[in-house]
Amino acid sequence: MRNHLFAPVLCLSMLVVGCSQTRVSPKEYSGFLRNYDQLSEQKTASGDSVLRWVSPRLQMERYTEVYIAPSQFYPQPKASERIPDSTLKAITTYYDAALKRELGKVLNLVELPGPNTLIVRPAITSVGAHTQSLHFYEYLPVTLVAAGVSSAIGVRDLDSVIATEAAFLDGGSRAVVAEVVRKGTGLPLENDDQVMTAENLKQVLDGWAQDWRNAAVTLKQQNAAAFTGQKSTAP
Repeated sequence: MRNHLFAPVLCLSMLVVGCSQTRVSPKEYSGFLRNYDQLSEQKTASGDSVLRWVSPRLQMERYTEVYIAPSQFYPQPKASERIPDSTLKAITTYYDAALKRELGKVLNLVELPGPNTLIVRPAITSVGAHTQSLHFYEYLPVTLVAAGVSSAIGVRDLDSVIATEAAFLDGGSRAVVAEVVRKGTGLPLENDDQVMTAENLKQVLDGWAQDWRNAAVTLKQQNAAAFTGQKSTAP
């Protein structure tokens, strides 16, 4: 009897774990980017895994300015009681501010792109709340049943999850020079009744912006080293 009960609960736990993963699968691609086939999984400076492509022709050192297009939801989500319209607007507003704050440390921010401008086109491709993964101790046979039941009735905390896709373009030719796809997990919601706010996701958005600033610095150093024939000291 115990085995009969254990098996379906174990299956349920595996589904719960699968929902909380932050790796973006091809079925989650939004269609915002031009070409997903060229993306490859790589590590950011912060150690997170992302899907990324950088053109071998990119010459980062030639960009002195950056134009950050207003972030958008793609596709446009429908507001709900869990994620109201005020939250959606606050997320894009904060995302824009974070990108300008971090990339503005490396390049001059401009209102209109020119030939020496790197254009950043960011999109938020999903936002939602998923049941949190089971912790290791919750896989023990004694506690697994309780963990499964509590998840089913909405007692378990919910992870706030957000995904982004971004295209980087040359301001002169408008050619795409880089593309990125990634997902992140923010602060959890305590139950099904808690409303998600931008506060739940600010840490994720800050991390994305910081990683892109670090990537810009690294690419500048690599390009400069290649030009001078010196070894790059980029992290």
